[in-house]
This record gives sequence, C-alpha cells and structure tokens, in this order.
Amino acid sequence: MSDLKAIAELDRSSVLHPFTQLREFASGQAGDPTIVTGGKGIRIEDAQGHTYIDAFAGLYCVNIGYGRTEVAEAIARQAYKLAYYHTYAAHTTDELAKLANRLVRMAPGKPSKVFFGLSGSDANETQAKLVWYYNNLRGHPKKKKIISRERGYHGCSVISGSMTGMSFYHNHMDLPFPGILHTGTPHHYWGAEPGETEEDFSRRRAAELEQLIVREGPETIGAFIGEPVLGTGGITPPPAGYWREVQAVLRRYDILLIADEVICGFGRTGADFGSTLYGMEPDLVTVAKGLTSGYVPLSGAIVGERVYAVMEEAADRIGAFSHGYTYSGHPIAAAAANAVLDIVENERLSDRARVIGAHFQKRLKERFAQLEIVGEVRGVGLLGAIEFVADRQSKRRFDAQLKVGARISKAARDRGLIARAMPHGDILGFAPPLVISEAEIDEIVELAYRATKQVMDELAKDAAMA
Repeated sequence: MSDLKAIAELDRSSVLHPFTQLREFASGQAGDPTIVTGGKGIRIEDAQGHTYIDAFAGLYCVNIGYGRTEVAEAIARQAYKLAYYHTYAAHTTDELAKLANRLVRMAPGKPSKVFFGLSGSDANETQAKLVWYYNNLRGHPKKKKIISRERGYHGCSVISGSMTGMSFYHNHMDLPFPGILHTGTPHHYWGAEPGETEEDFSRRRAAELEQLIVREGPETIGAFIGEPVLGTGGITPPPAGYWREVQAVLRRYDILLIADEVICGFGRTGADFGSTLYGMEPDLVTVAKGLTSGYVPLSGAIVGERVYAVMEEAADRIGAFSHGYTYSGHPIAAAAANAVLDIVENERLSDRARVIGAHFQKRLKERFAQLEIVGEVRGVGLLGAIEFVADRQSKRRFDAQLKVGARISKAARDRGLIARAMPHGDILGFAPPLVISEAEIDEIVELAYRATKQVMDELAKDAAMA
C-alpha cells in the first residue's frame, strides 16, 4: 500500500470530518480525502501534486495568503521562549498584552477589553454569556433573549449554533435553544416586495424587528447579533440603510449590538472592519479567522465600555469574573496574531482589498450578470457571490435535486479553482486571500465562467432530452 493510500485509510477509519456525508465517506463512494500538503500565496497543493487556486482562503480566513514565513518564525520564537501559560488570575505574556491593546485601539465602537478564545463559535458563546452577565449585574434579570437573523451564521456550538439562522445546523441536534430568536434576512433580491427600494426594504426589516421586540417584550431582549455582511448565509451585503435603521430600533429599546466580524474583520470588505464600512457602533465585537489568518486558532470577544463598566463596578460585590478556557490568550496564538496584523498593516491589505475588490466586483458583473441562469451577482471588497436561478424574470429557483451550485463548484475544482457552493440556494461564493493580484482575479473569474458554461450546457442537453 502506498503512503498516500495508507494516510487516506487512516483518515477514513479515524477522523470525524465536519460537513461530510458520513456513509459515503466511510464506504469510499465519495473518493479519498484530499490530503493537502502545502500552500503559497493564493494556491494550495495536494499530495498527488495537483495545484488549486484557493478562491475561498480556506474558510474565509487565510487573508495574508499561504506560506508566510514571518508568521512561522514568530510562532517558533514564542514556542522556544514560552510555549504555554494560562491567563487566569491576571497572568499574561508580552505578546498577549500587545495584541489586546492593539485590538482595543483598532476595533469599532468604544472597545475596552478583549477576552480570548480559540474559534468564532466559542467567542460568540462568550458574547451570549456576557449579555446575560451584564443584564444580571445591572438588575435586569429578564433581559436575556438574543435576536439573530435568518441566514445569519455565528458558529456551531450550542448557543452560537442556535444563533445561526440555518435549519441544517439545528436539525437532529435539539437546536435552537430557547431564548434565541430570529428575524428576517436582509437580502433585497429575495425578500423585497414588488417595486420596493433597498431603503424601503431596510425600513420594513427594521419595522419587523421592532414588532418582534414588542411582541416578546423589550424587557426580555438583551442583544441583537449580526454579521456586517452575511457570510455563509449567501455572502450578502446589507441593503442601503439597513444598519442605520436597525441600530435606531436597538437604541430605542436598550438592546446591545453584537457585531460578528469573524469574516468581515481585518480588511475583507475593503475596510478594517465591516462595522466601519456600514456605520455600525457595536457594544460587543467578535473576531477570529483573519486575526491569525488561520495559521493557529485564536478568537476574541471585544467588550465595549458600556458593558465592561458594569462588570468592573460589580466586581467588589460579586467577586471574580468566572469565565475562561485553558487556552484563553495562548502565547503562541498571540504571537502569530501580532505577526499577521503586522503584515495586514504594513502591506495595507484593507486598502488593497478595496482596490482589488473593486476590480473583482466589476469583473464578476461583466462576465456573469447577463448569463441566463444568473439571478444576482453581489459582493463587497473581496467577498463575492453568484446566485443561479432557473428563470431570471420570475426568480424561479432550480429544482434542488439538480444541485446546480454544487455542480458548478465541482466543475471549477476540476479546473483547479476552489470556489464554494453556498447553502440554501444555488450560489457560488468567493473570498480569496487579500494578497491576490488583478491578474489572479481575472484567472479566477475566467475559470468560474468556464465551469458555469459547462453546467449550462449540461442543463440544456438534459432539457432537450427530457
């Protein structure tokens, strides 16, 4: 048995893979796992020598690209110096203190402190606990419910998975938990009434949110959580005026705003944070992914002045802040994050994402907007999506059994391009590393176009034979 085959069999017999059809994988029907062996810039390589353009930056996270030795060297220096110590009872390291201060200075809203975890999911669990803690401390024990949006994504753990507004994250797992509510998706293409402008649609979504709050009782609503741009729910920028209208409702009822910046943070939208781009003033901010570009696990729950002041004031009365993980503020992760943020700042990757992103959005629209199976081309910065429909005029969806989005994604991969088939629709999503060039953008768009044309031809052939 070859080494590659042996690794594949070891994997198949022992790894429980996320978002994988278990029986197909276990039986070998889906083929062997892809053994990824290396990466450089925007490309990765597998064990069989195939090279792919990773137009999704792993899972939206490898913003600085693959193979940055500066980060590897920072990790090694810290590992040789001090590989681990905890942050309980006011212990810290120099890299952690510098990183926390850096995030407080750069984050949107009025940040005060940072609590560190390992993933966006656990950071959003922390945010939920902070909402409950804050309202208990200030004498509002009923003000605990958290409102998310349908199609919002906030993680896969118990409460973060409940906040996620997609049913397949809930099915068969006893989610969502009570106390998590969902309001309408801010997607004008699918949600607007005939003739409704984006501004009008935003006002209606805000009115629906207010109706939900009033129906549940404002005294029971603690927070609203939202991604500045919907990510896994379809890569959907907010319609005009949306965040202005939503924030007006939240202020009216004394409801905290949690900005989930896990995808949008650190330059992805062409601004340092999506909140900055859309005029959001969050009380709590969740960061992960681009914080270390995925080189090591790290997340942060950034706590605003409004919340932290209540926590500190209550300390003499209630004692220590009783929340933490073994690996909170891990020194190696902190060192990696500082090295990554040095690259983001020195190479001005937020500015680059804005400029290259404008070219990306232009090329996507030029190549795809007029195709008869394309309903919408959308995006911002270096986030983009193409939504496919069976009929453009009526916005009729394809039969789900045709798996059009997944087929186009596979056809792209066969051409050496990784672009993601998004859930809840036939959608091809893009989130390439921020170090990408205009020429590489053109290559991505052309490969995606050829993949789409291939599937269009297949659909036409099938229709003719029916």
